[in-house]
Amino acid sequence: MSQTFYKKGFLALAVATALGVSSYVQADVKIGVAGPMTGANAAFGEQYMKGAQAAADKINAAGGVNGEKIVLVKGDDACEPKQAVSVANRLVDQDKVIGVVGHFCSSNTIPASEVYDEAGVIAITPGSTNPQVTERGLSAMFRMCGRDDQQGIVAGNYIVDVLKGKKVAVIHDKDTYGQGLADATKAQLEKRGVKPVLYEGLTRGEKDFSALVTKIRAAGADVVYFGGLHPEAGPLVRQLREQGLKDVKFMSDDGIVTDELVATAGGAQFVDGVYMTFGADPRLLPESKAVVEEFRKAGTEPEGYTLYAYASIQALAAGFNGAKSNKGEDAAKWLKSHPVDTVMGKKEWDGKGDLKVSDYVVYQWDKDGKYHQLEQQK
Repeated sequence: MSQTFYKKGFLALAVATALGVSSYVQADVKIGVAGPMTGANAAFGEQYMKGAQAAADKINAAGGVNGEKIVLVKGDDACEPKQAVSVANRLVDQDKVIGVVGHFCSSNTIPASEVYDEAGVIAITPGSTNPQVTERGLSAMFRMCGRDDQQGIVAGNYIVDVLKGKKVAVIHDKDTYGQGLADATKAQLEKRGVKPVLYEGLTRGEKDFSALVTKIRAAGADVVYFGGLHPEAGPLVRQLREQGLKDVKFMSDDGIVTDELVATAGGAQFVDGVYMTFGADPRLLPESKAVVEEFRKAGTEPEGYTLYAYASIQALAAGFNGAKSNKGEDAAKWLKSHPVDTVMGKKEWDGKGDLKVSDYVVYQWDKDGKYHQLEQQK
């Protein structure tokens, strides 16, 4: 029995050698998708997975990566830095990924990317905006989004030029992302001659902001800017409204780009009129039309970071195919010297891994609990 098996195995190996090893053993190209798949910010992890899977399916149908199929490996970091490092180590050591789409929270992307860098794994984040993500000299760390120091300029200018804010309260969630963005916005406000009347931090997971609302009222704020995510933004804006500050304008960031904001706020009536900064809506681009239609036919609205994750998979595939290599460092070098056509249009990166062009604009939520892009100010 064992002798027969041995002979069959030897024969198969001989045939494979004659035809080429790749025709005998079809390897998979494993790409990690890392982000908050559970917890308060799981809506963003879901966006990541939907976008990445749709892109992988399309690329596989067209031949895959260097003739091999993309297989996605999910990594749940729950927006917790220690968990992100554990996820990164597992993706590298156990799952043997050659690329990663992730993470979401900047406080997770920064430590996890150290693991990827040491292993020679290329990573591209659809949503981490803190400047330090790409300011540490890592050769294979990329973004599919802009940076806080770009987003903060847009927010600060909008508060001054359009909202006519004179007394601005700047609130943040004490996290790398939220506080970094609040600081960037504060810096731009001060550059424009508006010194915030209040600069205060809250703690993630808090739900009762009565004391903070009292401080905002006492400061006489006409605009509240919040750097953070929807689980805290929702209750904060609701309590502002419930406690009588109905005319105070509320502005936040790309951390609230999810329909979950309505749920955390307790209803569409509380998010009506809320402003936020985010990249120009990729669903409106001609390059995304066919993909958006496919999502909608399947009953999914590609909101928030869905198309960012889709484009990130496209970029990784382009890098590996362009370099004719499955090594992260080769793909990274190729991406830094070649533009890539994506569902979000043509993308190009500088030597740090940042996009050469950032497209932050302002959106507003309405009484139906939907957000829409506002016309850019001239």
